[in-house]
Amino acid sequence: MELSEDILLGRNTVREAIKSGRSINRILIAEGSHGGSISEIINLAKERHLILQSISSDKLDALCAGQRHQGIVAYAAPVDYVELEDILNLAKDRNEDPFIILLDELEDPHNLGAILRTADAVGAHGILIPKHRSCPLSSVVAKTSAGALEYVPVARIGNVVQTLDELKKQGLWVAGADMDGKETYYEANLTGPIVLVIGSEGRGISRLTKEACDFIVNIPMRGKVNSLNASNAAAILAYEILKQRTLQK
Repeated sequence: MELSEDILLGRNTVREAIKSGRSINRILIAEGSHGGSISEIINLAKERHLILQSISSDKLDALCAGQRHQGIVAYAAPVDYVELEDILNLAKDRNEDPFIILLDELEDPHNLGAILRTADAVGAHGILIPKHRSCPLSSVVAKTSAGALEYVPVARIGNVVQTLDELKKQGLWVAGADMDGKETYYEANLTGPIVLVIGSEGRGISRLTKEACDFIVNIPMRGKVNSLNASNAAAILAYEILKQRTLQK
């Protein structure tokens, strides 16, 4: 088993990564590890609101492919996350209406990488992913994005509904993608400041997130399969937003 290139091993490595402000997806600590530098790392992680998980020593050994880990490892992101405000400021600097893609519990890194490529192609200002129950940035995402991860800002958010409410207060419209949508995507008005919400691969958009959307659009299906891959759906809708923006000028 090969060691993932996203993993940071050992107490000193993890501690210094946290202190340096590096973007960390989560920290795994072996059950029973405590005291000394472990306690210091836990306190530092809590100050930065990082995700901490307890794991058995056997599982940690397996993840580390036999390398010495001192009871702790961290999964680091290949690039730094940004803040939501940074994405909004990017749109402002470009003198453009904000165009943001929010991924509601998307779990497949290949889908995330593909959506990053689309976001770069259509000129989206950034992507939002929840901290929990969602695929974080990783080396697999970076490779699948074919370089787009270097150009598309990604922010991690806490509560999805609260974030959408905040964006609506700032004048953005929230469009969700779901087969239950009353409008087909090409009939809907997707101009102006907008958040495009794409759901998870299996469940789609969660009920609470759907209720927080201003409107829901569907993609007509004529074949035997009743749903599209999340990244394909994101591409169709993102390009419709680009088309409507272009025709509006």
